[in-house]
Amino acid sequence: MDEYELFRRLGVALAIGLLVGLERGWQSRDEEDHQRAAGFRTFALSGLLGGIAGLVSVHAGGVVIGLIFLGYTAAFVAFHWLEASVDRDMSVTSVVAGMVTFLLGCLAIVGDLDIAIAAAVAMTALLALREQLHRLLASLTWHEIRAVLILLAMSFLLLPILPNRTIDPWNAINPYEIWLLAILIAAVSFAGYVAVRAFGDRLGVILAAIAGGVASSTATTLALARLGREHPTSAGLISAGILIAGVVMIVRVGIVAIALNGELLPYLLLPLAVGGVILALGAFTLLFGNKEQERPQLQIDNPLALGTALRLAAFIAGVMLATEFLRWTLGPVGALIVAGISGVADADAVTISMARLGGGEVDLKTAGQAILIAVAVNTTSKAALAAWGGGRKIGALVGAISAVALAGGALAIALMPSLPI
Repeated sequence: MDEYELFRRLGVALAIGLLVGLERGWQSRDEEDHQRAAGFRTFALSGLLGGIAGLVSVHAGGVVIGLIFLGYTAAFVAFHWLEASVDRDMSVTSVVAGMVTFLLGCLAIVGDLDIAIAAAVAMTALLALREQLHRLLASLTWHEIRAVLILLAMSFLLLPILPNRTIDPWNAINPYEIWLLAILIAAVSFAGYVAVRAFGDRLGVILAAIAGGVASSTATTLALARLGREHPTSAGLISAGILIAGVVMIVRVGIVAIALNGELLPYLLLPLAVGGVILALGAFTLLFGNKEQERPQLQIDNPLALGTALRLAAFIAGVMLATEFLRWTLGPVGALIVAGISGVADADAVTISMARLGGGEVDLKTAGQAILIAVAVNTTSKAALAAWGGGRKIGALVGAISAVALAGGALAIALMPSLPI
């Protein structure tokens, strides 16, 4: 490397040490000089020492880095041990931070400069967030930790080994896609749980409805309806949450369908937009129409809802398979029958299946009709579930606004003779 590049890299090595030293020095700012093993200057020199060791190793071999690192670590540990014996502080964070600072200084010389800088920033942020991380850890329950571990195992252990191809004679079931869908549902459920824990009250209901609506508006409707039965004075707030989940479902269906098959846009845009806007206006009215109502706290015992995620993924797989089978045996009529039946519980399966088949094995008009039927049936079923789970008042509010939304969507189709449906 030329002289300019050499000095630039040495400057980065020093800057890494200064950055880490700034955080470490601030943490021990109340201590007197010479009463701590390492401070701002020591960490700055640690980064520079690593850079010099890396530079020497370019000419003398990599073993130089190892030898200098061992000597540096031994000296750092010795002084930290002396400090700990006086302060009775058993933390080794500063020792590890010093070792990493040295190695990042080396990396700035002999390796990727961008990686060294990014790692230094990440380490400094981690050190600076000590109090926040400790509070977070203290607030976690074992159920939450287990949920994160299960989600990571689903994503990084099981997903990579699944075949990313169809495995049935009708080319309908892709294990990789089905499992990925289960992961997404579980992840959104966990995100909703975190939002409710963090914000609670009115905002918690809204965030839970949004997050739950992304995963399953039907499951969200049941959960909120049960909560509404426990808090009858909050019927408006709970009904608004159910309607918000319905809006999210409509938006999700539209995005998924058009992303998979852009030719479905003219078949879906107007009726979905009209229905979604009416539901959103109804939710807004209920949400802010009565500010004196009780604000319940959502009590969610299962942060991951893994069973629900797996059941929904299996259901979607079954619907995709049934759609293909009925299409083979009954033609387009079979696809519409499946849309109506599956829409009772979920509109995603029909949306994904019809978007994949639309314009090919199923004509676009039939595909658009099937998706709209699934959305309409799902909206109707959620109103029924709201009444069953939440009581008469919630059922009446959700049912009335849902009926207006369905009528609006139907009217939009009727008033648009140029619409392909």
